[in-house]
Amino acid sequence: MTILFFSRLFYPHIGGVEKHVLKISEILIKKGHKVIIITEQHDKRLSFKQEYSGIKIYRIPFKFISKESWIKKFNIWFWFWQNRELIKDADIIHCHDVFFWYLPFRFLYPRKPVYTTFHGYEGNDLPSTKAIFMHKIAEKLSRGNICVGDYLKKWYGTKPNYVTYGATDIDKIRNLKVNNNRLRIKNLKFKILFIGRLEEETGISIYLETLKILNEKKLKFNFTVFGDGSLKCKAKEFCKKNKLDVKFKGFIDNAEKYIYSYDYVFTSRYLGIIESLAARKNVFAVYNNKIKNDYLKMTPFAKWIVIEKSPQKLFREIENLITYEIKSIKKVKNAYDWAKNATWKKVADIYLELWNF
Repeated sequence: MTILFFSRLFYPHIGGVEKHVLKISEILIKKGHKVIIITEQHDKRLSFKQEYSGIKIYRIPFKFISKESWIKKFNIWFWFWQNRELIKDADIIHCHDVFFWYLPFRFLYPRKPVYTTFHGYEGNDLPSTKAIFMHKIAEKLSRGNICVGDYLKKWYGTKPNYVTYGATDIDKIRNLKVNNNRLRIKNLKFKILFIGRLEEETGISIYLETLKILNEKKLKFNFTVFGDGSLKCKAKEFCKKNKLDVKFKGFIDNAEKYIYSYDYVFTSRYLGIIESLAARKNVFAVYNNKIKNDYLKMTPFAKWIVIEKSPQKLFREIENLITYEIKSIKKVKNAYDWAKNATWKKVADIYLELWNF
């Protein structure tokens, strides 16, 4: 079977959707299927065609995607028209959020099976009427869909065939030999890791305000950031002004293998949370609006992580954990027992069930 995935960004770009598509594709290839990814040429240095891990990658040239507004849509549709053989030869079309790429071809190839995975919500604001409308169009014109998160049903009115939250490479995790049960020693500097984009929706500002309080309370720590984004310069200025021990590493590929070197993890995205739980770490997640609140709390792992909105409350949770760390051992174990079963193979099986293969 030939599967054609549409994803706005893909390897070597780092992100949750990119990793999701990559992991599923690798498993499908091992099962004997052919996988083709169509994505944007987000970097001019990338070739238009490439093969990686057995996956054939076609990139929409930068000249077709660099323009803003409605013109960009027509440029992308024109590229697809020039390369419509890819659509004609595919057995399955599956869009990862970007259903509008396929919109006109849905009517040109009415019998072609097309499906959609909804990965998240738009930007840092509550969903607009337009965004909800576009979700409904994608849902109605798809044969089936997968929602990454149960909150999408509430906020977009989506009726998913399946709901997932992502997964982790548990076999790789089991092979890492790290002591995850050491208790806090008084006055020891503890290590905190942040994973995610440096944007408001990932809570970086709230996390940094929390670090400021930790610093004022004379609690020793160092903080490492795995991520990048529009707030990077602002974040660096804040850390310098408040004399915070912070290292900005940028985006890190396979970040999950470094989680073991840290005591606590700050992350508010599903993959980062699951990977941290699988590494037996305490996770602190924050939200800044109602949809992000539901994004975090309407999950099967909400009871095992700290979810807060204010830096003051987050500080108190961290302070309690440092003081009474032994009390968190059972919670961490229960979280691990759940996370170890959240495998990419199970997510790939959802795709095959959706396609009736």
